[in-house]
Amino acid sequence: MDPEGSRIRDDPHIKVMMAGSTLRKVKSRSWKKQRHFRLLEDGMTIWYKSRWAGMGHSTFSVTEMEAVREGHQSEVLLSTAEEFPADLCFTLVFHGRQGNLDLVAETPEEAKAWIQGVRKLIHKAQNMDEKERLDQWVWDWFKKADKNKDGKMTFKEVRKLLKMMNVEMSEDHAFHLFTMADKSDSGSLEIEQFVYFYKMLTQRDEVWKVFQDYSGDGEKLMLEELENFLSMEQQEGEKSSHAQELINRYEPSESAKKQGAMSLDGFQIYLCSQEGSIFKPELRELHQDMSQPLSHYFISSSHNTYLLEDQLRGQSSLEAYIQALKRGCRCVEVDCWDGSDGEPVVYHGHTLTSKILFRDVISTLKEYAFKASDFPVILSLENHCCVEQQTVMAKHIRVICGDMLLTTLLHGQVPQQLPSPQELKGKILLKAKKISGTEGSLDETLTDDISDEEEMTNHEAESLSAEEPPAGTLNHDGKNSKTKLSKELSDLVVYCKSVHFHGFEYARSYGKCSEMSSFSESKAKRLAKDTGTDFVQYHTRQLSRIYPAGRRTESSNYNPQDMWSVGCQIVALNFQTAGLEMDLNDGLFAQNAGCGYVLKPAFMRDGNTQFSPEKPEERPGYTPMRLSIQVISGQQLPKVNQKEGSIVDPLVRVEIYGVPQDQAKEETSHINNNGFNPVWNETLNFVIHTPELALVRFEVEDYDKTSRNDFMGQFTLPFTSIQAGYRHIHLLSKDGTAIPPSSLFVNISISELTRRSQI
Repeated sequence: MDPEGSRIRDDPHIKVMMAGSTLRKVKSRSWKKQRHFRLLEDGMTIWYKSRWAGMGHSTFSVTEMEAVREGHQSEVLLSTAEEFPADLCFTLVFHGRQGNLDLVAETPEEAKAWIQGVRKLIHKAQNMDEKERLDQWVWDWFKKADKNKDGKMTFKEVRKLLKMMNVEMSEDHAFHLFTMADKSDSGSLEIEQFVYFYKMLTQRDEVWKVFQDYSGDGEKLMLEELENFLSMEQQEGEKSSHAQELINRYEPSESAKKQGAMSLDGFQIYLCSQEGSIFKPELRELHQDMSQPLSHYFISSSHNTYLLEDQLRGQSSLEAYIQALKRGCRCVEVDCWDGSDGEPVVYHGHTLTSKILFRDVISTLKEYAFKASDFPVILSLENHCCVEQQTVMAKHIRVICGDMLLTTLLHGQVPQQLPSPQELKGKILLKAKKISGTEGSLDETLTDDISDEEEMTNHEAESLSAEEPPAGTLNHDGKNSKTKLSKELSDLVVYCKSVHFHGFEYARSYGKCSEMSSFSESKAKRLAKDTGTDFVQYHTRQLSRIYPAGRRTESSNYNPQDMWSVGCQIVALNFQTAGLEMDLNDGLFAQNAGCGYVLKPAFMRDGNTQFSPEKPEERPGYTPMRLSIQVISGQQLPKVNQKEGSIVDPLVRVEIYGVPQDQAKEETSHINNNGFNPVWNETLNFVIHTPELALVRFEVEDYDKTSRNDFMGQFTLPFTSIQAGYRHIHLLSKDGTAIPPSSLFVNISISELTRRSQI
């Protein structure tokens, strides 16, 4: 059984890849080394090594790749454009935060074969169904374990394989399974026998038990029995056609299909599919009303978007913009400084971060702005340039963005409320300061969007009380100052005019919907705690942007949930830094087609709202919910330590993020030495007071009694997107990328919390 099939092998481009090619791997203008690349026989793994004998080799899977770019489409290849013609160059782009691989072929024909071949393989990998994925997984394990490559596996090889797969099993039991699979008594398993061995190994007793509860004969689920399961356990209500659709879609046995029945295999495939996953599939589609004012949405937003690493020495890169935009980010930041030759540059001022040209950032923005989402992108400008270079910036934005740039009011009217994402589809909006008055000067303090290094020395901005209007405009020396602004740049600001925040009273009386303020995380947190309801009301009409504290030089993040709970729309995070905070961001924005806009709950869109995250029980329509999660089992959890012989001790922690009262954590006990098929059967219970704002995060950790537990995988989603019933949670890596087939099997029930159940 080779799941690959011969058709793809006969493709001329794939043949070139399998024969192998010498390609130049390029890391910089000075680092260009030849490597031998080839596609292995499985049609899924690319192998490469140095041309010198004895050096180690590397491999990566087609499933790790997202796309192939042709020609000079990376900063590295652009920098070597004079040396290597475009028709020899291509870039392999990987999922998540993994760096690109820039390659140069020896002939245009060879480059074309690799470009077209890799694209076909990516397409094939993305379009596998559940069964093909499982077959591929089995095939991968067989190849890993067949050390001498003879197409057979001895018991010794099987024992090593079990360790690789995170399975701790007695030798007797392993030998028993091996003997049962070795039907020819040859002392080794060929691939078909190994499939049988793998099936016995991955037999899911806990799934079989659920199946037995609803199957009359213990062999199959008839249509009516499957309907019962869907209505009783999966809480689907009366959807009679759905059971038949599931049989048609997931049942592998033709004879069962003819009877209108589902076998245990089909049942397991359904439970492991997207329909059987914890995330309601219909909420992954674009389903929200996109015609409300911009201020009514949470907007996926990035801080210091140009950085790939830390804030002091990190590399500034166009690639960082591409990665953020690909993740659905809709508000990117550009930190502009005067360039030595009259061309503005982008970097983190007064630090050792490298510099990139402003015009290149704008070109990248134009190319990638609308690949992941059609909805508007806000370009947040932190402007440190002289008037002349500001005018150069304005010209670049106008010329490069062309019609994409919004330069005039929609319908020519001064609005009472902001336009909607729907009305602004395909548009780039500039967020910056705007001239009000004469002489090209701006009557505003410099504190509305100070850069972080200014924040560290500028405590007066932080100490302004929430309701205090500024008596005069002071610079750092305490003298009156006026910042010179270029009229050409100012004219490009339409709906996102940066202004200093003068307090909620001032905003209610004089604030315009097109004016927005920026707050450091600490100031926003203080306003949220002291005047939460005012902040929620303010955000029904006006946008605000929150940015990380200046002390976060290592590019760490703050918890965005605290800001979303008071309606802040543009909660800017360091997208380059994986971890809990970006998991929450990815979880919130996974809904609504990952378009980067999520409609706020109705009680946060009403201008007269009295909602306070500190007192959720006081809002009209307050309905707390009980969430009960039975953590049943785990499947093929990833290894933390790649050392041979190391096995994990997994536990599952469930965390709730939401209004302060909803913050909670519960965890299971740990299971010793089993990352392959641990069974917990433990129930974790939560009460959620503001379900519309809650995010639920499942994290699997490797328990360690002497030091901090190691992260293994996680999945985060909005409470409102959870499907009740028996569900699989498909785990993601620290980087937010899929790690199939690692999953958790859970049974979830959600109900309204009645007064009786509170007592």
